[in-house]
Amino acid sequence: MNLIDLPNRPVVPAPWAEGDNIPWSEPDFSERMLKEHLSQEHDAASRRAAKIDQQVNWIHNHLLGGRTTSVLDLGCGPGLYTSRLAALGHSCTGIDFSPASIRYARKQARQGGLHCTYYAEDLRSAYFGSGYGMVMLIYGELNVFHTEAAHDILQRAWQALAPRGALLLEVSVPDSISYRGNRPPTWYSSQNGLFSSRPHIVLEENHWDEASRTTTTRYYAVDAASAGVSGYAVTYQAYTPDEYVALLQECRFHDVMLYPSLIGVQDDSQSDYMVVVARRPA
Repeated sequence: MNLIDLPNRPVVPAPWAEGDNIPWSEPDFSERMLKEHLSQEHDAASRRAAKIDQQVNWIHNHLLGGRTTSVLDLGCGPGLYTSRLAALGHSCTGIDFSPASIRYARKQARQGGLHCTYYAEDLRSAYFGSGYGMVMLIYGELNVFHTEAAHDILQRAWQALAPRGALLLEVSVPDSISYRGNRPPTWYSSQNGLFSSRPHIVLEENHWDEASRTTTTRYYAVDAASAGVSGYAVTYQAYTPDEYVALLQECRFHDVMLYPSLIGVQDDSQSDYMVVVARRPA
């Protein structure tokens, strides 16, 4: 893209029409995103270590009853949850689209002697395997997929679980998605950031579509030297709690339970998310 393309862009984007996600699999972007995952200054890519420790404690002691099992983490990132679960005795498998995150997770597993296996694959086409005691997909990742793709991922998660195995979803609450879609445009400049390793400006705009109940966020990174523009877009699907339950029931899950957070109780620092737990029947 060039700067002249920006004023000529469609005023209102169609959901998923301008790309289905930011470029997790692009090597340079992946390396820059890894730095954000590991940062202890914010929770924008992954939570900070103390919060992850709290959440893993709840998963291990409450959801899994302190019993070890085999865990599949979909969208595992750099293995921040799987490494902790493996240290508690669980056998973990992680799948993520980011090559840098997968390399980091594999290195951490080797160095720590952890029972973890990682695959760099797209969740929409990856083989999940079978026989897991728990499959998890957290931090609102389900919401970035079109409903049909989300349905397919959940069906394959059902197939990956052993009988009575647990599905753990951390999903966005609907108000958080509509709120994002109604935020005004913003911009910032950076010498070296997520969207470029060169000096650049990032323009961000959000659009809420009431008919589809989706928010599409556009990012335009303008290179300071060349004025070249890289455009990215990601769409988030909003669901009500009842719609989450119905979606899981359509995918043959039983015993659906709702929790306010990944620590089981209200967590004001994570109010954009809720937790849904369901089981594959015996």
